[in-house]
Parts: sequence; C-alpha cells; structure tokens
Amino acid sequence: MSPPPPATGTTGPARDEARDQTRDDARNEARDSAVTTSHRSKDPAVSIAARLRRAAVDTRPLAVPAYRRVLVGQGAALVGTMVTEVAIPVQIYAMSHSSLYVGLAGLTGFVPIVVFGLYGGAVADAVDRRLLCLWSSLATWAATLALLAQTLLGFASVPLILVLVAVQAAGFAISSSSRGAIIPGIVPPELVPAANTLSFTVGNIGQILGPLAAGVLVTLPHGFAYAYGADALLFTTALYSTFRLPTITSAGAPARSGLLAVLDGLRFISGNPVLLMSFAVDIAAMVLAMPSALFPQAAAARFHGGVGLLYSSVAIGSVLAGLCSGWIGRVRRQGRALTFAVAGWAVAIALAGFARTLWLAVLLLALAGAADLVSAVYRQTILQTYAPDEMRGRMQGVFTVVVSGGPRLGDLRAGAMAAATTLTLAWSGSAVVCVALVFVTALAVRPFWHYSAHQTQPPADEGAR
Repeated sequence: MSPPPPATGTTGPARDEARDQTRDDARNEARDSAVTTSHRSKDPAVSIAARLRRAAVDTRPLAVPAYRRVLVGQGAALVGTMVTEVAIPVQIYAMSHSSLYVGLAGLTGFVPIVVFGLYGGAVADAVDRRLLCLWSSLATWAATLALLAQTLLGFASVPLILVLVAVQAAGFAISSSSRGAIIPGIVPPELVPAANTLSFTVGNIGQILGPLAAGVLVTLPHGFAYAYGADALLFTTALYSTFRLPTITSAGAPARSGLLAVLDGLRFISGNPVLLMSFAVDIAAMVLAMPSALFPQAAAARFHGGVGLLYSSVAIGSVLAGLCSGWIGRVRRQGRALTFAVAGWAVAIALAGFARTLWLAVLLLALAGAADLVSAVYRQTILQTYAPDEMRGRMQGVFTVVVSGGPRLGDLRAGAMAAATTLTLAWSGSAVVCVALVFVTALAVRPFWHYSAHQTQPPADEGAR
C-alpha cells in the first residue's frame, strides 16, 4: 500500500483528490437532476433513482486514502472496544449484583475523561496529532491487556477493574481529542459532514457487532477472558492505521500552552453560544436519557436475557439512519435540527423504559439510535467547522469530555436512581425532563436556534476576550 498523502495545513494531494472527486460527483448529480427534470413525466423510475441516490450515504470522503485508513482502523477497534464496554459492567454486576456498582464504573471513567480530555485537546493543538493519538492509544491497549490478565489470574476484584477502567478512560480521552482534530485536516471542508456521517455509521456498526459478540462471549466458560482478548487483538488495527498517517499539525500554534491553553479553549466556547449550546444539549441527552447502566438489570429482571441485544439496539438504529443519511449535509438550520434530533432521542428512550417485551424495547432503542446519529453528526460538524484549526484540538477535547463523560454521568445517575426508586422511573422519568429542558434552552438561545451551516466562524481569539 502506498504511503498516505500529506495532510498538514489546509491543502495537499489528499484534499485535491477529494475535491476533484467532489466536483465530478456534483457534475454527475447535476446531470442526473437535469435528466430527471426533463423526463419526470415520461420515466418515473429515473426520478426515483435520482432521489434514492441523493438520500443514500455520501461516500465521497472515501476517495481520500488517509481517511479510508483511519475509518477502517477505527471501525475494527470499536468492535473490540464495545466488547469490553459490555463485558466490564456485566462482570461487575456478576460480582456485586448491584446496578449502583455498575454506575460507579461510569463515575470512575468520568474523572480521567474530564482531566485528560481537556488537557489532551490542548496538547493536540501544539504537537503532532498523529504521535499523540498513537501513544495514547497504546496506553488504552495496555489497560485492555491488564483486564485480560486479571481475568486469567482469577482476581475477582471490582476495585481493580475500576482502576483499569480509569486508565482506559484516560488513554481514550487523549486519543479521541487528537483523532477528532485530524479529520478536518485530511478531507476538504465541504466533505466534513459526510466524513463524520461515515465515521459514525461505521462506528455504530461496531457498536452492533461488539455487544452482540460480547453477549455470546460472556456466557461461555472463561468468557470475560475471551472478550478482553478479542478487544486487544482488534485494537491493533487502530494502532496500525494511526501509525501509517503522516505528520499532522495545527495550521497555527496556540498562543499559550498547558493549563492556560485549556482555559483559552473554555473561554472560546463560553463566548460562542452556538458551540456552548451544542455541548449543553448533548450533556442533557446523555445524563438525563442514557439508560445503558440499567441494561444488565433489565435483562435479568424484566426480559430474562438479551443483554447483548439491548446494548447493540441503539447502534442498530444509528446504522440504518446512516445508510439513508444523504440529506443530512444539505440541512442548513443545523441548530434547530440538532434540537429536534436530541428531543427525538429522549422521547424514544422514555417510551422504551415502559416496554415489557424485549422486541419492543429494542425497536424503541433503535429509533433513539437513529435520532442520535443525526444529532451526533450535527454536533461534530458544528464543532469542526465553527472553530478555527488552531482551536480544534481543544474543541475536540471538550467534545470528548461531553460525549464520553456524559454517558458515564448518566450511568451514575441511572444506577443511583434504580437503587433508590424503580427501574422504570430511573429509565424514563428523567428522559421526559430532558425533552422539556432541551426545547426551553434552545428557544432561549436565539443564535443557536437560528444557526445556519452557511455562517462563518468567529475569529480565533473572540472567545478569549
């Protein structure tokens, strides 16, 4: 395989190649549109074919070799990651028989995500993002090998697992901050929404296959060892794909480093209501309407099995939504679209909490996953295109804290509520609150509600003033 093209700065062979492909696709789409318009009354099949093509997932970013490599590595690694994500709470629940301890695993991972996500994002703006991603991924890989070792040695210790969860979370936070900042550097700006959609769709395929595989593996003798071993093996693909990337640095060096750079990033967000609200609605969705910590209890007490299917159902809906996501990049009122998508997620989650059959719960969780795919693409796209390149590492650090830390706080909230009240109230009660909160805050912040994809980004130092 030939080396990937240079990906530093804002131009290069990779982007030129993708831009040429974009121009050809646009020309073909225009030709299809003209044919459709002239022959609509004569050949309805042409019109249907053209509309299906516009609705299908946009694959133009695959013309960029570096992006293809990242996509394949990330997708394979996420399958293993999700195997571990399911195995850990199931193993903890098997040891403790308590959803509260499962929720504590979320809290254990939250603190490293906040600390290393924010600081790692600042570091990503000052160093080679490829090397930072590679070394932090190696730390995550080492923690997975330690999980495998503790299982093989028969250590039935919840505290030890929680320590390894914290180490995994730290490595993941840094690698995610740098990886998210890499994407806008290897694809043209007009293809960023399509690249994000492909990344989320492939990732969601991993979130289907991983939990389903975990659901089988954890039932086998020594099943937890098989689960952690599969994760360690698949993660080597991500390490290889990151190793093959070229040097990727920020277009402009940050004015300050360390903690001061982190504070500059937070000031930038606080001074821009569009970015601030894109994070706020996601926090509400994850903390108030994330029921994953309740899946082991629901599978055991309500559905009498099916924990792997519960964990994968949200991703199933996301994949189906991703396959017909061609329209996402054409929506301009992205703030409004993000609001409705988050509300749709919370409504579907609330209804799933009342389900008494596994198939109905899975169906409603899949609907929630479809809404989540749409909201995730808009959140990431707003962040990557609104912030300047020298701020992208820090923005991705905050994004990692919100996207990965939010569900962990949601796990703690759900586990504590289930221990103090009932499974249904812990699952559905706060999701209803989420719907009302998201609409009230979005309508109150007018710049976010009226935000259009055509808006230009503010100056890099605007948020720091």
